[in-house]
Amino acid sequence: MLTYDFMVNAFAASGIVALLAGVVGFFLVLRGQTFAGHALSHVGFAGATGAVLVGIPPLWGMLAFTLGAGLGMGVLGERIKARDVAVGVMLSLSLGLGLLFLHFYTAYATQVTALLFGNILGVDGRTVWYLVALASASLLALACIARPLLFASLQPELAEAKGVSLPLVSLLFLAIVALTVAECAQIVGILLVFTLMVGPAAAAGRLSTRLGWGVFLAAGLALAEALAGITLAYYTDWPTSFWITALSGAVYFASLLR
Repeated sequence: MLTYDFMVNAFAASGIVALLAGVVGFFLVLRGQTFAGHALSHVGFAGATGAVLVGIPPLWGMLAFTLGAGLGMGVLGERIKARDVAVGVMLSLSLGLGLLFLHFYTAYATQVTALLFGNILGVDGRTVWYLVALASASLLALACIARPLLFASLQPELAEAKGVSLPLVSLLFLAIVALTVAECAQIVGILLVFTLMVGPAAAAGRLSTRLGWGVFLAAGLALAEALAGITLAYYTDWPTSFWITALSGAVYFASLLR
């Protein structure tokens, strides 16, 4: 299996993204902001198809749109949570806009399946290094805000009284989430971002009551599911995204039994 370059790239890319998704996803679940990952992934579809339209790699368009949307959500803060209808309309509008971009540039219309459901086996060596750089920057940024982020997540009133800027923490965290969503979409696609960002983190939260172990477990579960999914896809010839999603769901439901 590892004699093929595309398989080596697939394992490297999925490992990088899974570790990032597990760590960021744990804080996303802890803060009760899983809606953000879902919303940003839909916005990313418009960015990716727009990038294809102008002739640049979809990753960069997705990064631009998700980062802009993440910063916008951070600025709105708590107000956006009370506007579920508006958020739902924006999600639909983003998908519609992405479809319009594909309509205008039909030469690349076949990329829609890869954008929506992922194509990890199509990742090349250059993209792997891009993912390494983005993941490193995201984890470094998360490490810098980890203490105030944790404080603001668990005791927001007390954190604010102690001088922690809740809007700034939210803004920075959602920017990190936006980068993570864009990376996850390279592995499992835009519609299945929850697979790596929320599934392992939610299971880890049920299996561990300690923060450190929870983060470690979330990253470990995401990594195991991603690598096992690629391996199963290789031997069964079934879609990689299906296997990663199935494993994520199985682990989460198993955690409910505990």
